[in-house]
Amino acid sequence: MKKLKVITLEIKNHIPFTLTATLIAVALIFLTQKINLSSLFFVIHPLHVFASAIVSSAIFYKYKKNFTQALIVGILSSILLGTISDIIFPYLGGIIFQLKTTFHLSLIEEPINIIGISILGGIIGIKTQYTKLPHLIHVFLSVFASLLYLIAFSTITTTLHFIIAFLIVFVAVLIPCCISDIILPLLFLEK
Repeated sequence: MKKLKVITLEIKNHIPFTLTATLIAVALIFLTQKINLSSLFFVIHPLHVFASAIVSSAIFYKYKKNFTQALIVGILSSILLGTISDIIFPYLGGIIFQLKTTFHLSLIEEPINIIGISILGGIIGIKTQYTKLPHLIHVFLSVFASLLYLIAFSTITTTLHFIIAFLIVFVAVLIPCCISDIILPLLFLEK
């Protein structure tokens, strides 16, 4: 029951930040639509996986000093939930709202890059056990990666499309990032 309270509190605390970060990202992308967004996605997504691996591994290792387990949790949660946040949710949101979204999976297109960056992030997380700034960066990168994916691989042209994108990205970031950084590491702990 204590874990459920902690998880609920953490998610509640993340809503205002995720909302603000999403608003800022949508506004910036809306104002700078001329840049190559698909290329930018393939830079931001790996950075998101990297930051996520740092936080997930650090939180797990903080409570259970097992290097291998912490590294595995960091790698799996950063890749799986980073993919869900940056690719799967935006793709499904684009399909639901008929934005003609095409599917691109970075883990298949760049497996060495994605796996390697998650391992490096996990090791850094374990060694530093620093979570606050990497988590802030993680959420910020996730917002941009999700938004870039949705805009780069969909037909978003109107203000209404950007409002829809805001809603999709908010959900795509809040749920998987909280699962990745907070819920998964806490669930893997016995106490």
